[in-house]
Amino acid sequence: MTELASKNCVPCRGGVPPLAGEQLQELAQQVPQWKVVDGHHITRAFKFPDFRQALAFVNKVGELAEAQGHHPDIFLAWGKAEVTTWTHSINGLTESDFILAAKIDKF
Repeated sequence: MTELASKNCVPCRGGVPPLAGEQLQELAQQVPQWKVVDGHHITRAFKFPDFRQALAFVNKVGELAEAQGHHPDIFLAWGKAEVTTWTHSINGLTESDFILAAKIDKF
């Protein structure tokens, strides 16, 4: 598992530029199942055999998000959940987005 999963999300208060270029690519390579969209956010779809398991996953992600203080958008449907995250205070990506993704990948 990636080193990112052992880190904790750091609150961003703004005033820093979003990740771009080589720095963004390096972090994206550490969570290869996540898709970087327009350099702005990352997203991943998860599939499940039924609604109950998808809901259980969403609840785990919610608990993790609360513990990390970093809250993704989550879409839940029968047999799937999609997680999308970015750092709202800078309207782009920070390391914390990739940390959260790596932690979610451990589920």
